[in-house]
Amino acid sequence: MPGDHSDTASSRASCPVNHNASAAVAPHSRPECPVDHTQQQQAPSFAQSLLGSSKKAEAPKCPVDHADGETSAAINPLNMMPQLTQDMHTGQTVPLSTEREFSTIPRSNTDDEAVWEYPSPQQFYNALARKNMAAPEEYVDVMVDIHNFLNEGAWNEVLKWEARHKSECLVPRLARLQGRPRDLSPMARISSWIHGVRPFDRHDWYVDRCGKQVRYVIDYYEGVPEGDNPVFNLVVRPAIDDFGSLADRAKQLWDDAKEKYFK
Repeated sequence: MPGDHSDTASSRASCPVNHNASAAVAPHSRPECPVDHTQQQQAPSFAQSLLGSSKKAEAPKCPVDHADGETSAAINPLNMMPQLTQDMHTGQTVPLSTEREFSTIPRSNTDDEAVWEYPSPQQFYNALARKNMAAPEEYVDVMVDIHNFLNEGAWNEVLKWEARHKSECLVPRLARLQGRPRDLSPMARISSWIHGVRPFDRHDWYVDRCGKQVRYVIDYYEGVPEGDNPVFNLVVRPAIDDFGSLADRAKQLWDDAKEKYFK
C-alpha cells in the first residue's frame, strides 16, 4: 500500500459535553474514564475507553468498527461492523435509549438525502460489553456524544480537502470506512519516534468523489485537557494512493508555509 508521509492538516476538537455540569465527571481534576479499571493491570486512557479499546493499551480497538469472533457473513462491508443489537445486555440494570442520531455525512450509493447513522446508546453499550468493557449505564450517553462529535469533526476536515475539487464534485460522500487501530500510518510512526506520542485510534475513510474513490487516513490523538474537558486532535489527510492525492498534500504544505511565513 502506498505510504502517506507528507504534510497534513489537523483539527483540534474539545469535548462537546459540559463536564462542569456533570457530577459524574466534575470531581476529577482531569478527564478520566468512567469505568472502574482498578482491577485491571493496564488501565486504558479515557480516549481508548471512549472508542472501546481492547484490554491491552497498546492495541486499542473501536467497539463499533471490528468483528473479533464474528463470521465474515455477519460483517457489513461498508463499515466493517457486526450487526449491533438493540436488546438490553445480560446484566444491564438501566434501560438505554435505542434512538439513533443521524450524522451530517452523506452516504454513497443511496438516494441524495441519505446520511450515515450513529449507533444508539444501547448499541454502543452492547459493543463495549462485547469487548468486555461495559461501562456504567449512566455514562454511555456522554460517550456516544463524544464519539459522534469526533466523527463529525473528521468529516469536516475531509470536506476542507475536498473543497479543492469542487469543480469535479459538489457533494462528496462517504462510501465506506475501516478502523485500523493496530496499524500505525507512516506519519504516525515517524511522529511517535520524534515526539513519543502515538494515536489511540486510526480510521481509513473511503470517499466517493462523484465516481472517484479517494482514501483518507485519520489519526486520533488525545490532547491536553482543558480543565475538566478532554481534548482530541484529529490528523486528517488523503492517503498517497495516486498522483492527485500527492499533489493535494504538496499544495496544502505550500499553503501552510505561506500562511506561516508570508502573511
